[in-house]
Amino acid sequence: MQLNVRLPRDIALQAEEAQRTDPEFLSRVILYGLTRQSIYRHLRKQSQGELGETEGQAAQMVT
Repeated sequence: MQLNVRLPRDIALQAEEAQRTDPEFLSRVILYGLTRQSIYRHLRKQSQGELGETEGQAAQMVT
């Protein structure tokens, strides 16, 4: 996969240096970020589902 991004110059220089010195580094960083994002989305979805169930149970208790 090829990924093109626009970065501030200083960050782009650091990314290029990292790519030269450790070609796998940026791949690991991207994988780490995508994994964190996936876990966050899963937990948020799970939390929202539990919140909805709790609200439904509270509504049943009131009526």
